[in-house]
Amino acid sequence: MKKQSLVSLFALSMLLVSCLNWVMETPSIVVSEISLSPRSLTEVNLFLGLDVQNPNRFDLTLRSFEYTVYLNDEKIGSGHLEKEIMIPASATTRVQVPVIARFKDWGKSLKTIVTGEKLPYKIEGKAVIKAAFGSHEFPFSKEGHINH
Repeated sequence: MKKQSLVSLFALSMLLVSCLNWVMETPSIVVSEISLSPRSLTEVNLFLGLDVQNPNRFDLTLRSFEYTVYLNDEKIGSGHLEKEIMIPASATTRVQVPVIARFKDWGKSLKTIVTGEKLPYKIEGKAVIKAAFGSHEFPFSKEGHINH
């Protein structure tokens, strides 16, 4: 009897986790700012300010976040978030993510920055979101222009 209860509990928990997509709306990610800080003569620290919006009625935890950043369709760097971040229910949370970029990878993007033109960007990767009833991994891709 005890074994049957454990099997039933396990099956129920698997059902709840598999239904997570029906219950949880996917958070949205918007690049709100990009700032640069020189690291050396050949590298720069790029900090992305991401607004993560949780449309759900319950808190979410951003457990892991891996990303690649492109400027002018050229990969300039990648990174991952070092710590978990709680995203409150029905709220937007600013998340700062670092990217170490080498100037040699910037190509035509440096010219665009110097001339003050709009700079197209793309950030893509995957995030793991944890809610009270399970975790879900979702890929993301966000494109836009940086106006400076």
